Amino acid sequence: MQGVYVVGVAPRVRWKHPQPMPAQGDTGTLTGVCLRPMRSRAVKGTYDVLPDAQPAWTQLERAATRVLGHAGMQRLTTPVFEHSEVFDRSVGESADLVVQKEMYRFEDRGGRSLTLRPEFTAGVLRAFVTHGMHTWPTPVKLWSLGPAFRAENVQRGRFRQFHQLNAEFLGLPSPLLDAEAIALLHDLLSALGLSDLRVKLGSVGDPEDRAAYNAYLRDALAPHAGELSANSRARLDVNPMRILDSKDESDQALLAGLDKPLDRLGPDAREHLDQVAQALSDWGIAFDMAPSIVRGLDYYRRTAFEIHAEGIGAQSALAGGGRYDGLVETLGGPPTPGIGWALGVERVFDAMREAGTLHTGAAKPDLYLVPMDDLAVTEAAELARSLRQRLTVTHAYTARKPAKGLKDADRSGARFAALRGERERATGVWTVKNLATGDQFESTTERLADTIDGTS
Repeated sequence: MQGVYVVGVAPRVRWKHPQPMPAQGDTGTLTGVCLRPMRSRAVKGTYDVLPDAQPAWTQLERAATRVLGHAGMQRLTTPVFEHSEVFDRSVGESADLVVQKEMYRFEDRGGRSLTLRPEFTAGVLRAFVTHGMHTWPTPVKLWSLGPAFRAENVQRGRFRQFHQLNAEFLGLPSPLLDAEAIALLHDLLSALGLSDLRVKLGSVGDPEDRAAYNAYLRDALAPHAGELSANSRARLDVNPMRILDSKDESDQALLAGLDKPLDRLGPDAREHLDQVAQALSDWGIAFDMAPSIVRGLDYYRRTAFEIHAEGIGAQSALAGGGRYDGLVETLGGPPTPGIGWALGVERVFDAMREAGTLHTGAAKPDLYLVPMDDLAVTEAAELARSLRQRLTVTHAYTARKPAKGLKDADRSGARFAALRGERERATGVWTVKNLATGDQFESTTERLADTIDGTS
């Protein structure tokens, strides 16, 4: 008669593993060496992605690979730091990223100035120039995923190391390419389970339109400079258009009666915008015209856009982008038109969590092997290696009593435990226990994978 291994198992909970810290006043000792307590927290503005959060990243990466890959986009990975001049050239002297947001800049041991990327576009286009991608068939369509860095005030949803999924479309000035870029972003967010998406579409015009509008704003607001917020007073000199982004009520009151960027577009920029809007309408993508949409970096021109998720609160913007004809040239490449966008991964994950579409939970094993004597330890390790062609299998590394082994198996989250001792070895079987139902049966080594695979 087969043995029955019984253990009382409490309901599964998420196990936390606190890091022990020395008691107050105790520096701790190790083989006679005095140790000071180490800081056990991540640097302010950064965070650890724990195992139970990893499925969300896999979900995002798989969706991007499928949606963007089916549109002929290719993945590009660039370094997280570049020569500082790459960003100095690309963002422009009047950009808020330079004026108000600090970049992480440092000198290496050779005295070279390097900067952690605050955004993806400059590094991607540097790679475009470095590798002669202008000779590739156009349009060149690239996407990237990874961290970026800005030394800014930390608050909910804002980090000093944050993550973006970035896309660039290079080589054509076509409004149809602009519409495709927006549509692919919309498709990706939809594939992540987000609905009620709304595109906000606008234009910052051509460089001459932007310059003329900045001059108009400067003239209109200069007599009221004392009534502007401190940030807007600084912007009035270097980049007046950015005042439109101000959340200050007094700033918005001063702007209320003034023309918006769309009111002062030149005819070429207006026609371009109309064609983008027509394509989105033809494809059934809902959008609103956004007369005041602006971009803080100097390289943007013509099309500018954002995508919002309705119903998730005030912080509804998930992604944005725009056209940047001329930027490749500033980085040493040939004149190359382009458009791009970036989505904030943390913001998108928040929206997915709100919508109930975010994948969470660390992967759990199918089977946990419990050796009950020293010989079974070797047998379990060998069997685990062979079963991993089909199943997720973990095992104990030392001999366990049945009750302790089953508790270990349950803590691992496994669906099944298989035990092996002298009795099982004598008959060529493993004793298998369904950890959810408590059902117990025997299986030969050869049939174990089929047994687990065929049992729900």
